[in-house]
Amino acid sequence: MEPFHIFTTLRYDAKLEALHNDPNFAHAGWNYRRASSCYMLDFHRDRMLRAATYWDWTAALGVLSGDAALARLETAVLQAVTAAGRSGEYARVRILVGQDGQIEVEASGETEKQMEDLFPRGLAAPVEAAGGGMAGAPSPTFTVFLDGDETEKSEFTHYKTTRRAMYNGARERAGIKLGEPKEVLLAADDGGVMEGSVTTPYFWRQESGYAVEEAVPSSSLVDGELIWLSNGAKGFLLGKLQGKV
Repeated sequence: MEPFHIFTTLRYDAKLEALHNDPNFAHAGWNYRRASSCYMLDFHRDRMLRAATYWDWTAALGVLSGDAALARLETAVLQAVTAAGRSGEYARVRILVGQDGQIEVEASGETEKQMEDLFPRGLAAPVEAAGGGMAGAPSPTFTVFLDGDETEKSEFTHYKTTRRAMYNGARERAGIKLGEPKEVLLAADDGGVMEGSVTTPYFWRQESGYAVEEAVPSSSLVDGELIWLSNGAKGFLLGKLQGKV
């Protein structure tokens, strides 16, 4: 097997530090408990730690375990942001960890976001988000497509790694260029929606909770359907399905 890295992408945003102990953002987890400019850093660390555990990468487990790992990652993020000339602003940060435990961090430009976009108290129902029932509700900012090809599930779709041929292929079929406000949903080989190429999708299915994990058949998607999307760099976004590619 050719070498690969596990990785995660998160947001650096100086405004996040003000959420520490702010009662309006008591639901903000890591960023409520700690004055940190790293968006949900503990979540990102935990996800990489689970991947390192799966592949039994001993050296990587050593650098990703415990509170010392969080401090190490936070320092590496801040150093990369400073080197990129974005300290005190906001940035997209990519953290890569190799089997040998080496950490690489890259920082690049990102768009400004309101804190409510990063930590919403709820996701508006489609009729509300479309403006049919809530004044000032958000409008879709992303165009979403369903991939016409099926993607086989594997450890490389379950864990986030630099082996991304399946995601890159879906983006190519959808004609998505870097930086465009577009997303493509991967269709799994079992008939369900797997995930977005760079986001997690949320479908309105009359659930009573904030978000409930369940299988969503690709056949249940309807053109024009509004879909919430999220990722670690942009927070939550509203998209509109525009068919299959």
